[in-house]
Amino acid sequence: MDIGGLLGFLGLIGFVILVVGAGLAVAASSQGRSPRGGISLAIIGLIAGVLFSTIGQGIISVQPTQVAVVTNVLNGTIDEPRSGGVYVIVPIMQQVSAVYDIRQQEFSMTANPVENETALDSAVQAQTKDGQQVQMDVTVIYRIIPDQADDLYRAWKDNGYIDGFVRPITRAVVRDVVSTFSAEEIYGEKRAELSADIRSAMEGRYISANLELIELVVREISFSTDFTAAIEQKVIALQNLERSRTDAARAETEAEGRANAAIASAQGQAQSVEINAKAQAEALRLVSEQLASNPNLIQYLYVQNLSDNVQLVLLPSNSPFLFDANSLMQQAGVSTPTTPQPSDTAVIPNVVPTPTPGS
Repeated sequence: MDIGGLLGFLGLIGFVILVVGAGLAVAASSQGRSPRGGISLAIIGLIAGVLFSTIGQGIISVQPTQVAVVTNVLNGTIDEPRSGGVYVIVPIMQQVSAVYDIRQQEFSMTANPVENETALDSAVQAQTKDGQQVQMDVTVIYRIIPDQADDLYRAWKDNGYIDGFVRPITRAVVRDVVSTFSAEEIYGEKRAELSADIRSAMEGRYISANLELIELVVREISFSTDFTAAIEQKVIALQNLERSRTDAARAETEAEGRANAAIASAQGQAQSVEINAKAQAEALRLVSEQLASNPNLIQYLYVQNLSDNVQLVLLPSNSPFLFDANSLMQQAGVSTPTTPQPSDTAVIPNVVPTPTPGS
């Protein structure tokens, strides 16, 4: 209990004593006894009641979260606001006209009565620039500027600042800002921009009304059923279009990959053929060099590749193809006639091959 309240309580006790004293005085008089004791008690109670009540009215205690507005009863002037503390005023001539809570306050306008605990007010109905009706749940968080509480009281003492300012101005600003957006913009990416524009338009008005706007929250925006259905169909169509574009891009990428793979395969085969051709050419070059430096090499290789059971070979004596018959017979240890035989075929003894064992 604050000091003023305590003094007021003491004053009340004094008046109770006054009544008791008066009762005792009346009772004593009716019994033929002296009423002096009751009268004295009544006088003490009267003095205590008046004194403590008067002093109690002259002392005000303001909580740290409050600000008090004191007015002069005689001329109607308003004194400077009293913030948290204990103050003395002139009883009867001055009085506390209003005590404001300077903590953050919240005012909501919503279509959901369960959520709307701070203020029983409906959602804001607004119209977009393309003629669509929207319903918005809006919450305003604000506070009273302490050193401007006297101006706030002076401006809104008749109907209060909530009914006189917060509710109508918030509704008006929301409707004005919504009218600058299309319904599709509010439904889509510009919802945050809408909230920012509403707050920007409200800040100056709240300051001029001696209030500080702390936050504005657009909690929910509802559209008509037809508009919502149209937006959903548009979103589905855009999703299908995007899916088709994605599929086309994937098919194009796959086709390009297959084409690149085919080109790489063809290039690889061409390089393989080129490498093989170069290798064969190099091999032929080396063979040619060996044959040029060793003419009998091909004869040697031929003989090496003959079957092991071949012991007789018949060749034309004048064969121009692979062997010189005379040199071959000399290598075999067979003498050749000095004069040509009637036949053009060189004969080597043991013409008939000797059968190999088991043949």
